[in-house]
Amino acid sequence: MLIYFLRRLLMMIPTLFGITLVCFVIINMAPGGPIEKRIQEIRFSGANASGAASDGSHGIPKEVIEALKKQYGFDKPLHIRYVIWLKNIVTLDFGESFSYEEPVIDVIASKFPVSLQFGIISFILAYLVCIPLGVVKAVKDGSRFDAISSFLLYIMWSVPPVMLGIMLIVFFSGGSFFDWFPLNGMVSDNYEYLSLWGQITDRVHHFVLPLICYMIGSFTMLTFLMKNSLLEEIKSDYVRTARAKGLNEKVVVYKHALRNSLIPIATGFGSFVGLFLAGSIIVEQIFGLDGMGLLGYKSALDRDYNVIMGLIFIQAILTLLGRLISDFMYVIIDPRIDFS
Repeated sequence: MLIYFLRRLLMMIPTLFGITLVCFVIINMAPGGPIEKRIQEIRFSGANASGAASDGSHGIPKEVIEALKKQYGFDKPLHIRYVIWLKNIVTLDFGESFSYEEPVIDVIASKFPVSLQFGIISFILAYLVCIPLGVVKAVKDGSRFDAISSFLLYIMWSVPPVMLGIMLIVFFSGGSFFDWFPLNGMVSDNYEYLSLWGQITDRVHHFVLPLICYMIGSFTMLTFLMKNSLLEEIKSDYVRTARAKGLNEKVVVYKHALRNSLIPIATGFGSFVGLFLAGSIIVEQIFGLDGMGLLGYKSALDRDYNVIMGLIFIQAILTLLGRLISDFMYVIIDPRIDFS
């Protein structure tokens, strides 16, 4: 078992290398890089200064273009730039952000807490609610409770996050109906002057509406996954044998069938590590949250290659670690699983 996980850890190195190599080449080969963006800004500012229309006809001296290439590191061949990037990430040096003009690691660290909080809270709530709900739905399959809850879950699944966010704001954030929750942001303006309990309640108050939008889709999917997995186990031969032996139904379901039905759930359990960088562009835009979703979106628009590669690298590591954690969860749930 230990050898398997050590082998998996070693395999993460070439996998990570392949991910970063492909992404680095695609990003740098895509048209409209940071140099072209900067040239357009120079042309636009020059046109406005001269009172002319900005039609891109103003020439840029060759010396300026060469200086821009050196500034952004594009004065070297692509493979040399990638080797330099690999050497720098050993010390978590992703370079400097073109847009924010500060180290990429500092930019990511400033946006990280927002997505971290929503990722962890939504993960905990989803598993605490969806697993018991899925179990109850499986036990009461075909009942009125199962039908009503399924109908509500399908509605939750079908509502687009953007529409849900707008509806929540209109109904509960001082629109035409109720003024129960703040419109946007993570905390109130007077957050620093509140007591500890006041800060906690204020943060929870700001979390409610965006958190609903964050987890509504995964909530439905995880509930039905738990239900269907348990239903499959209940139909298995060993469950029928346990019933034939006269075991109590609760013992059959909750002791024998439930444990095996958690194996598909364990597949996504390790993904909580990836939730540290989770971010919904729509939710963050609607509720004014400055998280990882907007950072990735703005970096793509601004052609901020260093930030994009930093996000890809960190997300790739977390995803690979999450899959390794899922394998551990398999063994914990069912010791019969042997990866050796």
